[in-house]
Amino acid sequence: MRGDEVLYVTGSDEHGTPIEVEAVRRGIPPKQLADENHKLVVDLFEKWGIKFDNYTRTESPVHKEFVQKAYLKIYENGYIFSAEAELPYCPSCERFLPDRFIEGVCPFCGYKNARGDQCEQCGRLLESTELIEPYCAICKTKPTLKKSKHWYFDLTKFAKPLRRFIETNEQLPENARNFSLNMINEGLKPRAVTRDNKWGIPAPFPGAENKTIYVWVEAVLGYVSATIEYFKNLGEEERWKEYWFNKDARTLYFIGKDNITFHTIILPALLLATKEGYNLPWNVSSTEFLQFQGLKFSKSHRVGIWIDEALQLFPADYWRYYLLASRPETKDTNFSWELFIEKVNADLNDTLGNFVHRTLTFINQHYNSEVPTPAKLGADEKRILKSVEKKVENTAKLFEECKLQAALKNVIDISRAGNQYLNEKEPWKLLKTEPQKAANVFYVAVQIAKTLAVVLEPFTPFTTEELRKLLNLPNDAQTLRWDDATKPLPSGHKINKAKPLFTKIEAKEEELQENLEQMRMSQPKVSFAEFSKLDLRIGKIVRAESVPKSSNLVKLSIDIGGGETKQAVAGIAKHYEPKQLEGKNVAIVVNLEPRQIFGLESQVMILAAQEGDIVSVLQPDRTIKPGSKIK
Repeated sequence: MRGDEVLYVTGSDEHGTPIEVEAVRRGIPPKQLADENHKLVVDLFEKWGIKFDNYTRTESPVHKEFVQKAYLKIYENGYIFSAEAELPYCPSCERFLPDRFIEGVCPFCGYKNARGDQCEQCGRLLESTELIEPYCAICKTKPTLKKSKHWYFDLTKFAKPLRRFIETNEQLPENARNFSLNMINEGLKPRAVTRDNKWGIPAPFPGAENKTIYVWVEAVLGYVSATIEYFKNLGEEERWKEYWFNKDARTLYFIGKDNITFHTIILPALLLATKEGYNLPWNVSSTEFLQFQGLKFSKSHRVGIWIDEALQLFPADYWRYYLLASRPETKDTNFSWELFIEKVNADLNDTLGNFVHRTLTFINQHYNSEVPTPAKLGADEKRILKSVEKKVENTAKLFEECKLQAALKNVIDISRAGNQYLNEKEPWKLLKTEPQKAANVFYVAVQIAKTLAVVLEPFTPFTTEELRKLLNLPNDAQTLRWDDATKPLPSGHKINKAKPLFTKIEAKEEELQENLEQMRMSQPKVSFAEFSKLDLRIGKIVRAESVPKSSNLVKLSIDIGGGETKQAVAGIAKHYEPKQLEGKNVAIVVNLEPRQIFGLESQVMILAAQEGDIVSVLQPDRTIKPGSKIK
């Protein structure tokens, strides 16, 4: 939008052990699972309004070829050596256990389900040999140690050039700079570049025929290969070099702080090791962590909101706005439904939406939907237009400094200033006594609305598209330029009929969390083979009680047979009093993974039918003992 030549690339990082582990568990090839997930990711980016010039994947032939050539070059330059190491090996699966193929107790915090690459609870990076009481993630067998030859990148040789790169890079944020320098000060160590996985890019080194390139030192080269692929698809195979070798070009990365190492140490070192003159990272915008109601996001523990779920609750721009307004740029931030509701209602609906709607509605009603003709603008009008112009330029400056949170606040302040201007001028009163002054006011107000239709584009693209339609402006975001923001709409320009850009969230935070939990309780389609694995039984509800602060959930203790009792958390409080449920025999699913619902563990699921507003738990039509199988 500033008029620079920009290429926006990334891709699905597919060669990690999580893909291989999950594929083994499902009994399918890793490529099949990667293909399925890549399609899902591409679809979700589109629904969220995130548009890449090239969203590729590490399974791309272009990426594989580039990685192998780059590593062979680094090897020939003398920066890769081989050595033997004792690594965990599963005698039952007959495979080495790298990364997430092995689990055990974290040696730092004692977490019992730590993985071989990182502890999910304390966040410490781990080596698989560090785990206490390790076991194979596939078959639970205790591993043995077995020697294996691997290839290592001699990172120690790049300590001085990396230090110079980091210390002289003025754009790097403090967290990236400090973390990287501390790592160099502690002493860089050689990094393994091969794994014994079958899934991945084959290592190109002599004697490494059965090895693959370790995912993390392979995926970071994807930024280069994605650029190569983009121009190859355009038939301009040499143009990629303009972005990676031209010293007027800049590369900018957006990551989380746990990936700083790979973008300020590993990637620059690999680029230097090729001795081909690549541009090193100009900036690495590394955010701190976003937490969910005080807890770390965790898929396995169902803590958080996934982006497919989010869109079932609210439009993408609501989430985009909240996430950017609370972006953890300097410290960890915390998601809460309360803050989400406040941001949407106060900022989007009451400030931005209110200003645009009142401005356009008034022009619809009193100026035949045409931008009014101003007379000589007064000092106040000139002042606010100048103020908006400064805010537009300041927003661009903040963008270029990667201070996106401040940039968004700056934009919302434009609409806030517009509201204040209308309130001070009271043009609805001036319309009767000084109609020309009223026309001046709404001429200025609609210019501010037009400014918002441009500068909000990077934040809320779906909303700005609607706003440009209302203003009857060209709606091709690809041709939209930042300078358009302060180019005035001419007098007589016809606008369309106003309609609200946002809807206020009326639900309370407890209701939103319950809606999320209810959505998760609905099951996706399964095959007959998968369905046959379900353990369906009759259970007897021995105790039922309301869940505090929830209007919809009931906590149930259920006798599942054999003297065993399990807990269920069910969203049926609006349909049954707890006492009505006690003593009932109901249909249950026993062998589901436990889920956290409203802070409570739900170990089994009761089955119910719904017709409109009527919900009925499924019960046998005659007496049958708890634990009886449903066939």
